[in-house]
Amino acid sequence: MRPPLVGQTPWSAADAPVGLFRRRESGQAVTEFALLYAGVMLPLTFMVVFVAQMLWIWHSVVDFTRDGARYAATHCWQSDGSTGNVLQYMQSHVPAMIDMDQFQTNAAGIQVQYFAEQPDGSLAAFDSGACSGCLPDAVSVGIAAYQYKRFSSFFRLPNVSIPPFTTTVPMESGGLQDASGTCVP
Repeated sequence: MRPPLVGQTPWSAADAPVGLFRRRESGQAVTEFALLYAGVMLPLTFMVVFVAQMLWIWHSVVDFTRDGARYAATHCWQSDGSTGNVLQYMQSHVPAMIDMDQFQTNAAGIQVQYFAEQPDGSLAAFDSGACSGCLPDAVSVGIAAYQYKRFSSFFRLPNVSIPPFTTTVPMESGGLQDASGTCVP
């Protein structure tokens, strides 16, 4: 090797010992990782958790309305038009999910409607005063006002309103065991 000239480094980059030219870059990988983690990975992780919880709620509410409609179709129809037995059942049988309290206090807007089938096959609201001893032909159970609040409040975002869920099924027995008129609670 020849001696270095004035102003030149004693070695070329190819001949330099390992790490000599890398000292200026120390900490760059840590900084890049921290920026990538804070700017991309952490928000992406929260987004995945947020979406997973939303899908869990979605599935639970769909199943909840189906269960309520099944109960309403097979249990005691109350001729006064009240839906207290169905609401009481639904509020006491909320599936294990986030925001159960909204369903137990009916803040989620549980709605029960009974229908009569018209001659053309369409459904119209059932009027119990129109005939005595009549039973509705179908029942509809829905959730109208549920709002997902879990991550929204944590990140100071507005609540996420879930679209209304409704399940309509034909009446199966109106809650009557047999022709005697005994009602199944």
